[in-house]
Amino acid sequence: MNKQKWMTLLKTTLAASVTLPVLATQTAVFAEEDTSNGVGEIDAESALLLDFETGQILYNQNADEQKGIASMTKMLVEYILFEEIEAGNISWDTEVTISDYAHAISQNYALSNVPLRLGETYTVEELYEALAIYSANGATIALAEEMEGSEHAFVDRMRELVESWGIEEYELYNTTGLNNSFLLDNHYPGSDSEDENTMSAKGIATVSKHLLKDYPQVLETSSIPTKVFREGTSDAISMMNWNWMLEGLSHARPGVDGLKTGTTQFAGATFTGTAESDGQRLISVVMGAGDGMADKGQRFVETSKLLDYGFNDWDFQTIIEADMVLEEESLPVRNGLTEEVALKTTDELSCYLPNGTDLDSISYTFEASEELLDQNGQIEAPIAEGDVVGELIIEGDETIEFLEGESAEAIQVVAAESVERAGFVTILTTWLKDFFSSLSSRF
Repeated sequence: MNKQKWMTLLKTTLAASVTLPVLATQTAVFAEEDTSNGVGEIDAESALLLDFETGQILYNQNADEQKGIASMTKMLVEYILFEEIEAGNISWDTEVTISDYAHAISQNYALSNVPLRLGETYTVEELYEALAIYSANGATIALAEEMEGSEHAFVDRMRELVESWGIEEYELYNTTGLNNSFLLDNHYPGSDSEDENTMSAKGIATVSKHLLKDYPQVLETSSIPTKVFREGTSDAISMMNWNWMLEGLSHARPGVDGLKTGTTQFAGATFTGTAESDGQRLISVVMGAGDGMADKGQRFVETSKLLDYGFNDWDFQTIIEADMVLEEESLPVRNGLTEEVALKTTDELSCYLPNGTDLDSISYTFEASEELLDQNGQIEAPIAEGDVVGELIIEGDETIEFLEGESAEAIQVVAAESVERAGFVTILTTWLKDFFSSLSSRF
């Protein structure tokens, strides 16, 4: 079974789980592993490493703390832009007229910008490339205004989007990630002049995971090392990607093809990176990796450490096999032709484990579905082979964590055989036995 199918199964199982009685537990203990052994502490205020396909977190350093996200904000603009194009509301050839506000921001070359002329038109594709490659702030605002009429309205849409993904803690005031003080008094209603966008590393990882899953074509542009904006015109400007891990740039690393940098005085140097190796894609987030000035490459050095760790120090392993009969485990049956029913797993259960993890040390607990059992812990016949009767829970390892918040592994357990209902005499005998047992318990 592939990883994506397993994750779907896992999420479904966990969503439906309730507190159930423990009926049987293997005696071995899953030895805890220190997931930081192969990487050490990352030189950043917070960091996170994520396996893209499964959503499993491989490294977590203060990843729940709210930090400035700077221009990583623009990944939300990219997502909504792809939504609008997919819906047919705009196209890559749509011409965008530059407003006073977008023009004024674009003329500030202390910020990342391409020159935009007031009242002139630019295609959506031109502005998008300036955003994705050069993090151009004026171009970002122009796109937001084109899609929603104003930057403030676009921020409302950004807020709705992140909340739909379950991100509850965040601050979003503008589309660029700039401090409000740079926005010429064009502040989001209710915000102050020094307010700035914030989110946790987990929040940003959630944004990037949705972007890559729903619109993987973002990598076609985020992977471009350099490009000339408005080539052949008097406004031509060479755009070198701020992601210096791309091919030909100062911190190049094979397999890196995105995703978004960001730098402000408040946020420091931030970077959401992504790379692929041997069919596995990782997403990394580093936040507050220096100030982006004293050591401009620090965020890329730390990202490379994370990627080395993810690609080299973890193995995707099967913990529980599909159709595995639970030896020496069964459920007692009431009113059946047999007194117990054998149990087996449904699909396999797999996840990433640190290199060297002893699979023989993994423990599991079978938890029966409470609603199927009577007061004596029996399941009523008839039972059909394949009927779901509970879950198998992997225990004892606190290092297995997923972006969606799950920390326990679970897989459905079913009846390994059918048990027919007993005849009338047997059922009557059982009833009488229970009846007189209940009477004696009263006295």
